[in-house]
Amino acid sequence: MADPDLDDIKRRMQGAVDVLMSEFGGLRTGRASAALLEPVMVDAYGSSMPMNQVGTVNVSDSRMISVQVWDQGLVSSVEKAIRDSDLGLNPSTDGNLVRVPIPQLSEERRVELTKIAHKYCEQARVAVRNIRRDGMDKLKKQEKDGEISQDEQRAWGDDLQKLTDDYIKEIDEALASKESEIMHV
Repeated sequence: MADPDLDDIKRRMQGAVDVLMSEFGGLRTGRASAALLEPVMVDAYGSSMPMNQVGTVNVSDSRMISVQVWDQGLVSSVEKAIRDSDLGLNPSTDGNLVRVPIPQLSEERRVELTKIAHKYCEQARVAVRNIRRDGMDKLKKQEKDGEISQDEQRAWGDDLQKLTDDYIKEIDEALASKESEIMHV
């Protein structure tokens, strides 16, 4: 009798939630955060590199992020990457230092950001549901092959559904928290 690997399914579902949290880190909330520039990729040395691999990202106060670029030749690339990042930021350069002032979010931009947060959440929900479907398919195959009984398949399916519901609830709570953070003036 082979039990389904619930630990593997939990790990994969947690992975979907972790990806959602990292995507939320890149959503601007009106306060400066080093995580804001994490998803920004810089064209450097013939390839695309994360911001933290071309310079040091610091938060000097609640409205200012600074990037100390290590290579003088990459300052313009860093500035261009930030400007083109779709975050609505306008960096300025001072030698090797790129300053990124964080403007107040307009109501329109806040609504737009909540829509993006909803899109990220829906992607995470779909990922969790796909993992559940995968697990259910394995259970049906095990039952068909005679490895587990129909009652066991149903019981494991119920456990899998409960696990899925818990992760979906966690995703929804994260969305509610991020929405209130974005909409807070």
